[in-house]
Amino acid sequence: MPDARDVSPYDALLLLSFGGPEGPDDVVPFLENVTRGRGIPKERLKEVGQHYFLFGGVSPINDQNRALLDALRKDFAEHGLDLPVYWGNRNWAPYLTDTLREMVRDGRRRILVLATSAYASYSGCRQYRENLADALAALEAEGLELPKVDKLRHYFNHPGFLEPMIDGVLRSLAELPEDVRDGAHLAFSTHSIPTASADTSGPVEEHGDGGAYVKQHLDVAQQIADVVRERTGVDHPWQLVYQSRSGAPHIPWLEPDICDHLDERHAAGAPAVVIAPIGFVSDHMEVLYDLDTEAKARAEELGLPMRRSATVGADPRFAAAIRELVAERAAVERGQDVTPCALGALGASHNLCPVGCCPARAPRPVAAGADSTYA
Repeated sequence: MPDARDVSPYDALLLLSFGGPEGPDDVVPFLENVTRGRGIPKERLKEVGQHYFLFGGVSPINDQNRALLDALRKDFAEHGLDLPVYWGNRNWAPYLTDTLREMVRDGRRRILVLATSAYASYSGCRQYRENLADALAALEAEGLELPKVDKLRHYFNHPGFLEPMIDGVLRSLAELPEDVRDGAHLAFSTHSIPTASADTSGPVEEHGDGGAYVKQHLDVAQQIADVVRERTGVDHPWQLVYQSRSGAPHIPWLEPDICDHLDERHAAGAPAVVIAPIGFVSDHMEVLYDLDTEAKARAEELGLPMRRSATVGADPRFAAAIRELVAERAAVERGQDVTPCALGALGASHNLCPVGCCPARAPRPVAAGADSTYA
């Protein structure tokens, strides 16, 4: 590994996330931001917002990002890494454009971006790059000097992301009644996306059935299942499942849905299930509602013992992984030879998103890629 204290040429790290409401009055405006341009009536947004109102109108994602910010700053300071960390969101305060403006006024000129999405997909990568381009365009219109912005590579197979999830599955298995523990099935859950988006995820050479999105999740699931077998001596059956579908019924999305999967596992005689939300960095609303509320209720209806393992969140190992990724990318930018850290069969992801990677339905300006509008 390169010297983690040398982060030149970078002078700041930006944590870029989705954002979420922080009170009942925020819910509909937040959903209007998320769905802007789709023509969804406000009354329909109020219906969708019921998930948030069940939790007092507050999404946990912002507090979880604050915790991750604290963990990153603590880890950086303990390891002598002098790199300020900022935070901006796509859909709620602190907004990305406002944060980038603050960074520019603070004199930041080479910015690394950490997106709270570990895998390749349009919504998990390219859309963030579009948001960065929009924010840079806004600053350019204000006459501000634009910084150079790069995005950290996908970290789905970094040990600092995998190890906390492995521990979470092991803890959840240990919490099951002893008489059903060894027979428990593992359901590795991630966000469902349209199959057309999945098929075109990742670089062009990886496009096809499920694309890089499905391939990367399967690799993570296999690695976790293998380590669980090694540590417990039990080979638990597992499957990749999906949740949080939000599209029109006639458009194909990735399946099976987690609740349908619980029905199938119960019918097949599975004595218990552990749900591992490997597609999510933190326990935000889609984890709390779709898994801890809906899936939990379905399991209880079936009389199927179920546990849900933790996401990575602000685990110190994840913060250390980000520090390592920052040092790795900085060394690459300085022209040094670097052996990237990655586990599993797929190897380390690309540093620079290539042309045609996770394409949008209609071309839009992007940042932080080979096709960047703001190089």
